[in-house]
Amino acid sequence: MRTLIVTEFITLDGVIDSPGNGDHPRAGWTFKEVPFVAAAYEIKGTEQLAAGAMLIGRQSYDEFAPIWPTMEEFAEYNAMPKYVVSSTLADPEWNNTTVLRTLDEVAELKQGDGDPILVHGSATLAQGLAAAGLVDRYHLLQFPVTLGEGKRLFDGNGQGTLKLVEHEAYENGVVKLVFDVVR
Repeated sequence: MRTLIVTEFITLDGVIDSPGNGDHPRAGWTFKEVPFVAAAYEIKGTEQLAAGAMLIGRQSYDEFAPIWPTMEEFAEYNAMPKYVVSSTLADPEWNNTTVLRTLDEVAELKQGDGDPILVHGSATLAQGLAAAGLVDRYHLLQFPVTLGEGKRLFDGNGQGTLKLVEHEAYENGVVKLVFDVVR
């Protein structure tokens, strides 16, 4: 069985909305409001090298697909299988992309053999995966920022118990938090 990892940039108050760009009034808070420290982002490179597939929601697909294929630092993501959970996307143009219509299809994908599946972006997708018991691990880079409002990783309906398995703090106040879901 494959490991499903939700990986997010998150604020102190649990918001994951628009960390790089998007429609939140403070979009780009990861680089506009916090000094860059390369070591804080090493987990992102490690994830990319270890992953066997990427899973995203429709909005993340619409944001990533026009940009990521042009970025050399995302070469592994661009080459690997990508899965988009969407009821409306019909003909994805991003290389090696498959549309999944339901969380049951995600569960089937997870049952196969292979390297981890990384979930990027979508709060709605991450919440649905957690509620369905499909999330195995969270990779969070927590930024010393509060936004007060926006899409949150945890929706308040209880996501279960988490066990901290790795952490590190960086000089810019970012904290890497790796949690396994306790079953």
